[in-house]
Amino acid sequence: MNTAHLLIGGNEGNRKLELRQALANIEKSCGRILQQSSVYETAPWGNHDQPNFLNLAISLQTNLKPRELMQEILRIEESMGRKRLEKYGPRTIDIDILFFNECIIDEPGLRIPHPEIPNRRFALVPLDEIASGLIHPLFHKSIHELLSECSDELDVKKI
Repeated sequence: MNTAHLLIGGNEGNRKLELRQALANIEKSCGRILQQSSVYETAPWGNHDQPNFLNLAISLQTNLKPRELMQEILRIEESMGRKRLEKYGPRTIDIDILFFNECIIDEPGLRIPHPEIPNRRFALVPLDEIASGLIHPLFHKSIHELLSECSDELDVKKI
């Protein structure tokens, strides 16, 4: 059995409904959700000219391997209307694998841990809520330590 930490977010459509649907789809096809953070409204990162996002983090117990989990996540995003039109653009749903066990994977289409974790407050805040002591396998620091060192100043508000 594997443990993955995912970040789920979106800024198009009924954002709360999209998050609930993503959670149901993940539990149906990927595994059992062990923990779920609060929902956070977050300023867009990378492209500021778009609506705010709703984000949450989960801890997932799964029998899938990392590549299988990624393929299932992409299928879920597509089934929920995700269109990849522009980098950092608006989207109905976005599901990122932040961590998978203690794996370090750097392959085309699959990088674990997610390379931007230390730079993104919108990922660190919800992850800190459910896994503050989780150690990043490359930086050898806890999520809480990475959050305290994060230079990203964009708004992240619990709703």
